Amino acid sequence: MTFGERLTKAVEVYGPLCVGIDPHPSLLDAWGLSRTAEGLERFALTAVEAFGGRVSMVKPQAAFFEAYGSRGVAVLERVISELRDSGTLVLVDAKRGDIGSTMAAYAEAYLGEGSPLAGDAVTVSPFLGFGSLQPALDTARANGRGVFVLALTSNPEGAEVQRSVAPDGRTVARTIIDFATARNSGISPCGDVGLVVGATIGETDVDLSGFNGPILAPGFGAQGGSVADLKRLFGPDMRNVFPTSSRDVLRHGPDVSSLVSAVQRVQESL
Repeated sequence: MTFGERLTKAVEVYGPLCVGIDPHPSLLDAWGLSRTAEGLERFALTAVEAFGGRVSMVKPQAAFFEAYGSRGVAVLERVISELRDSGTLVLVDAKRGDIGSTMAAYAEAYLGEGSPLAGDAVTVSPFLGFGSLQPALDTARANGRGVFVLALTSNPEGAEVQRSVAPDGRTVARTIIDFATARNSGISPCGDVGLVVGATIGETDVDLSGFNGPILAPGFGAQGGSVADLKRLFGPDMRNVFPTSSRDVLRHGPDVSSLVSAVQRVQESL
C-alpha cells in the first residue's frame, strides 16, 4: 500500500489527529523524571503506551532524543518500532535537508527499508531547492513511505523566507506547494508528499484547494491554534489536514489514562 492509502485508512478509524512526542526538559520535570536517558525512555514509552493504536499518526521530535546522544537515539528507534508494531503511523520530525549524496543518506536513514530510524514518513526542509529533496522523494515512494515538506511554518521568523517573492512572482511557499502538487498529481486517494502549514500563520492568500496530499498543521493547542483557525485557514473540507497537538496532551502525564483521556477530548473537538 502507498503511504497515502495507509494514511487514509488510519483516518477512517481514528480521525485526523497527530500527537507529538516531545520530551522537552520541562515536561520531564513536570512528570517527575530525571533529565537523563533513563528519564527520556520512561517518558517516551509512557507516551507510546497512551497513543499507540489510538490515533492515526504520532510524531516524535527527533531533536529531543538526539540531545541524549546515542542512548537517546536508541530510545527513538524503540519508539518508532513499538508504535509501528501497534499499527500506528509514525512521522519522524527530523526536518532534514541537504544535497546530493548527503540527502540520499538522510533518505536511507529515515525512509529506507530496514533502517531502525525509518518511520512511515519524515519531515524535510526544501530551502536548498525543492529538487534537492529528490533522493527522499524517490526513496519514500519506492518504500511506500511519505515526506512532509516545510511550506508555511508556524514560527514568525519563517515568513522572512517563505513569503519572499521569487523572480517569477510566486512566493517561496507557493513554489514549494506547486512542486508538491505536481509530485502528487494523479495519485489516489492522496499523494505521498505532504506539506507543513502552521495552524497559527494567520491570514494567507495561499490556495491549497488543488493540493492532493496530506497537510500537517502544527501549532494546534498549546501554541494557540484552534479548530476555528483550522477551518478559516483550510476551508470546510479538511479531509487531508492533520492538526498536531503535543504539549497540550503531554501535560496530562505521566498517568496513562489521563493521557488517553486528553487525546480523546482533542479528537472529539475536531
